[in-house]
Amino acid sequence: MKRTLKAIIASTTIAAGLAFGGTASAADETIVEIASGNDDFSTLVAAITAAGLTGPFDECSDDPTTVFAPTNDAIAAALDALGITAADLLGDTELLTSILTYHVVSGAVMAADVVELDSATTLEGSDIAIAVVDGGVVLNGNVNVTATDLEACNGVIHVIDAVLLPPSLLPATGFDSSDIALLAGGLMFLGAGLTFGLRRRTVLA
Repeated sequence: MKRTLKAIIASTTIAAGLAFGGTASAADETIVEIASGNDDFSTLVAAITAAGLTGPFDECSDDPTTVFAPTNDAIAAALDALGITAADLLGDTELLTSILTYHVVSGAVMAADVVELDSATTLEGSDIAIAVVDGGVVLNGNVNVTATDLEACNGVIHVIDAVLLPPSLLPATGFDSSDIALLAGGLMFLGAGLTFGLRRRTVLA
């Protein structure tokens, strides 16, 4: 079964190369350079810049990381559902940093390795749940990995179709899994003025 899944991931990687710049590998470019050079990630890059987080991703000498990157369309869908635009960004750096670092895992975790995992600990400190559903990788039960292995000199990007929200920022009740992805996109840009009860989650070693 894993062989079959890896074959599917391999074909997704080839498709990623065609959709995101002609190649799935750019060993001489950083994660920031790859993202900045692709219009599909311009909103994400703007958010990273606003949070002052370009530093860990802009040099080939940086420790390798894996970024689960939502596209502009993924973020726009969430914002549209909430009636918010990118202009609503209020610059809550602490909140923005929490959300963005929840999309980053230490080390270059390639797609063939992702399908072997059931979770991964993010730089934010919480885990992302990972499952293989109908031949595709799903994060936290409702966020789909749509392209894989956009390899950089300091890590790898996997493209996702929604925004991930860290557990510590979730309200204690009242949201189902489909609401979470929409809310996450809004939080990325709404920033200040939203307050949540904090929950701590045990991080597996």
